[in-house]
Amino acid sequence: MTGPMLNHRSSLPLAGVLWLASAVPLPAQEPGLMQRPQVAAALDALRTTNEWTLAQQVSLCEIPAPPFKEATRAAEFRRRLEGLGYRGVRIDPEGNVIAERPGTSRTGPRVVLSAHLDTVFPDTVNVSVRRDGTRLRGPGIGDDCRGLATVLAVARALNEARLQTAGTIVIVATVGEEGPGNLRGVRYLMDRRSAGETDYFISVDGAGLGLVSAAVGSHRYRVTIKGPGGHSYGAFGIPNPIHALGRAIAGIAAIQVPTTPKTTFNVGIIEGGTSINSIAMAGVMEVDMRSESPVALDSLDARVHRAVQQGIEAEHQRWPGTGGRLTVEWKEVGKRPAAVQPDTLSIVRTAIATAGALGFITVPSASSTDANYPMSLGIPAITIDGGGEGGGAHALSEWYDDGREGWKGPQWALMLVLSLAGVPR
Repeated sequence: MTGPMLNHRSSLPLAGVLWLASAVPLPAQEPGLMQRPQVAAALDALRTTNEWTLAQQVSLCEIPAPPFKEATRAAEFRRRLEGLGYRGVRIDPEGNVIAERPGTSRTGPRVVLSAHLDTVFPDTVNVSVRRDGTRLRGPGIGDDCRGLATVLAVARALNEARLQTAGTIVIVATVGEEGPGNLRGVRYLMDRRSAGETDYFISVDGAGLGLVSAAVGSHRYRVTIKGPGGHSYGAFGIPNPIHALGRAIAGIAAIQVPTTPKTTFNVGIIEGGTSINSIAMAGVMEVDMRSESPVALDSLDARVHRAVQQGIEAEHQRWPGTGGRLTVEWKEVGKRPAAVQPDTLSIVRTAIATAGALGFITVPSASSTDANYPMSLGIPAITIDGGGEGGGAHALSEWYDDGREGWKGPQWALMLVLSLAGVPR
């Protein structure tokens, strides 16, 4: 997950959340679904074999999986699925691990259950996990080794309870969810299938019992302003790329953005120059823009572009007639689509209903996850947490605490998949 869950979207009061879970009949609310012997056995197994799930989480976390270097962890995830009885498990050309569990109906829905393999950490980082009571500490232990372990636990419970579903369940471990990956795994997965072949998409990402039903989109650029450069004294008076960059940043900082939908910008990196007594030949910045709204994001993007151009023009006006001209290069370093789904969508209501059936309340929120891309294609998609508690995501101090009911995360994922795929009588 690229950044914390953004709970600001929780505009519904508690009564509204409860209404969503009860207003319209859902598969999850079919009388007796949780009490059916096979379903009850699978739910109980997720509780009683919780230590197995934690062992998967720890051992997968101790396999480095930096951006674009997920292959070793992918191979191990594939091996574990095969060990659980899944046949035909494959790794696609992009690096995603895919296993299919066919349904009993040709016309049944196709439900994707996924988690991401990659972490933000380079392969030089020590990824050993240490245990302190119920708390596990290690880089990536929550994001997204908790998701991977949850997906494996659900895959195991389905097979061991011999549960049949009307629809096909597609179990996936994606590559490239984190920043540099730019959702490359889920893009490849969805682009190689028509939208009609995936009816529901569920990503399990991180710790907790949260629900993401709206996609925070992002546009990221590396902007380079170039000029002739020269001696700070001898060439004084020619346009300076770093000065122009400063003017551009000031222009960006002055942009007014809406609070609803929440829209943000940040210049996170600036670079340039070779020495204190040289007029730089280049000034560089990296800028990040985010919003839940595609329209607001595109509008902000256009205004940032204008601010940069205005900064360059202002630098030219400051030093007219010198002959030196500045140029600008824009390099896209990441682009994630924004998307909003109605809270009344069946996948959202089913997630809320299954949570309630398990004894907890979850509220729709917005974040940037693998679900961004299928949402942008019009495929009903959500991201849920994998249970327990966690903190320090994307930091070396990352931790996960299973507490007393960490197994409710895998139970939620199981009930959600069963409810959407359908369980024949």
